[in-house]
Amino acid sequence: MSSIPRPEYPRPNFVRKDWLNLNGVWEFEFDDEDVGEREKWYKGHAFSRTINVPFCFESELSGIGDTSRHDHIWYRRKLAVPDSWKGKRIILHFGAVDYHAKVWVNGVYMGSHTGGHTPFSFDITDALRWDGSDEVVVKADDISSERQQARGKQSWLDEPFDCWYDRTSGIWQTVWLEPVNPAHIVNVRMTPDIDKGTVNIEAFLTPQAVGCTLKACISFGGVSVASVVVPCLQQRVIFEVSVISHAFKWGLMLWSPENPNLYDITFTLVDEKGDTVDHVVSYFGMRKVSVKDGKVLLNNRPYYQKLILDQGYFPGSNLTAPSEEALINDIKMTKAFGYNGVRKHQKVEDPLYLYWCDKLGLLVWGEMASYYEYSPRAANAYIKEWQEIIERDYNHPCIIAWTAFNESWGVPNVMVDRQQQSYTVAVVNMIRSLDRTRLVISNDGWEHTDTDLCTIHDYRSNGEDLRRVYADKDKVVNGAPAGKFIFAEGYGYKGQPVLITEYGGIAFASGKGWGYGDKVADEEEFLKRFAGLTRAIMSIDYICGFCYTQLTDVQQEVNGLMTYDRKPKIDPSKIRAINEGRA
Repeated sequence: MSSIPRPEYPRPNFVRKDWLNLNGVWEFEFDDEDVGEREKWYKGHAFSRTINVPFCFESELSGIGDTSRHDHIWYRRKLAVPDSWKGKRIILHFGAVDYHAKVWVNGVYMGSHTGGHTPFSFDITDALRWDGSDEVVVKADDISSERQQARGKQSWLDEPFDCWYDRTSGIWQTVWLEPVNPAHIVNVRMTPDIDKGTVNIEAFLTPQAVGCTLKACISFGGVSVASVVVPCLQQRVIFEVSVISHAFKWGLMLWSPENPNLYDITFTLVDEKGDTVDHVVSYFGMRKVSVKDGKVLLNNRPYYQKLILDQGYFPGSNLTAPSEEALINDIKMTKAFGYNGVRKHQKVEDPLYLYWCDKLGLLVWGEMASYYEYSPRAANAYIKEWQEIIERDYNHPCIIAWTAFNESWGVPNVMVDRQQQSYTVAVVNMIRSLDRTRLVISNDGWEHTDTDLCTIHDYRSNGEDLRRVYADKDKVVNGAPAGKFIFAEGYGYKGQPVLITEYGGIAFASGKGWGYGDKVADEEEFLKRFAGLTRAIMSIDYICGFCYTQLTDVQQEVNGLMTYDRKPKIDPSKIRAINEGRA
């Protein structure tokens, strides 16, 4: 077992052989007076603490566990760059740093990044000394009270409250080094087309790669499917490959939660001398998401979505999973409870989680962390981070939908405010412009504008009451069945699929904290309410899916099917039987 925390490869759908994990013990300092830049801490400072990266200082696993406000923090560590990497370009990667990061190497400023949920990197080659004394310094500014900053479920008050929890500040995903040649592949977008039996490949290259040749080799289960060689005449190379093979009964191996088939693909970049200058290993899934006659289709067939809300918090480590095994366990337990997907709520999830959803078969609705006070500054930052999310996660077949906003958070007056309405429409169409392969929800819960799905949040406790209220579809989609109008003023229902995307939230009386509705005394009472609500939703013919709240307790919110430390409160087989209509 590795002594390095989170030792696994951090970018599992774009893999190169050589890399160096920088997780582990870093020097650390609080800078509550924000004097570090003026005093040039990046050039020399006696740091008084250490921290265990990639865990935030608020978490126990960081070795600090201080949940009080510290809005400016610093990190430093030595870099032992392998001598064998000389002659390469050395890229310093950060999986995520919340919220605004500045980076120096050997006192030389490398750059900055704003946004706490997406990766960024710098070419640090020219700042290296290669003498064993190289060091990296990071400053993170994360203003704990700032509601214009995308923060998701991180409390902006001194303490957690309602459904907002302890903060995650600074570095919270893996930091790592990677050597590349000047001529290399920057990124690849793979778009499956199951109707044609092809995958469209769009490769982005460095300027030095122009004139090279790119070879793509596709296989499935060790069986060769296709091999294509294309000239790199410019930095953007686009080509289409047929993946229909007589080696398989129906020609194509489609991806679904029940059959998570993945094609392997390698990309090899060869220079004009015939030398290999880059080699990347990846994968893709052949799947299609579409809408027809008020139903969501997966691979051209109606697919009833049984989702569970998952906030991705962990005891002792907050937003950072303590291990790869913890991520895998959450996925396996989700499936054990009889769900075929998750609505990842207010968190841009770790790429390793998405990798295992691809591998094990679990649908994912992706969602950006909300800000809570509308302004042009907040709006611009939010759009920028959404663009980075789509670039990072485009190739994951598990993701079938993007949730642009949740419950009008960040756009509190969207019901009547034309500016905020226009902004939600702009975000939805920006997402569509970058990704036409997935559905986009404008504002999950209520007050929709331009949306591909009509999604509703309703926490009533009685199944028969729910069945009665939702019996008349026209009244539902044109009204306010749960207290807020489903569509904002000036917008209306246009035949979109209807789903109940938050319901339940049942808590036990024995749990210290809160849930939705009255707490239940025991398993029998829990199952009676859970079954009543779930059966009612499944009995309404125009509703084509649901999302139960939620997978686990999170701190003071104790309405999970599992405790915060992942102990099931109810036998998963009993929940599964209800979800599958067998009980």
